Amino acid sequence: MRHSRHYSLEEANDSIAWVEECLGRLRTAKSSLGDKEAREALSEATPTNGGGEPGKVVSEAFLELRSALVDLREREIVLRDLDRGLVDFPSLSGDEEIYLCWEEGEIEIGFWHDLETGFDGRRPLEDG
Repeated sequence: MRHSRHYSLEEANDSIAWVEECLGRLRTAKSSLGDKEAREALSEATPTNGGGEPGKVVSEAFLELRSALVDLREREIVLRDLDRGLVDFPSLSGDEEIYLCWEEGEIEIGFWHDLETGFDGRRPLEDG
């Protein structure tokens, strides 16, 4: 088994609101890290002061990004694509380990795929 935690469909669906909040945290942090002015100010700053306010913004964004990723990893929820909001929840189908696949905008989980096929191998839950 690749994962020690496995979600039932109900548990995964109950986690969607938390995942959406986590995706928001990740996107906000990513946006701050990508802020052109902050990166320029950091590159011009002396090595001893960390860039002042821009350095603080980048540091805080990095820490928030790391925190949100750790939160996902601790719950063994797999982030596949932040921009699309694509995540996988480890689950079991009989003795086989699978992923319950959810993409932001979907009201609930309606698809699954095996560990190797990814999004292209998504199948409706009725096929599982």
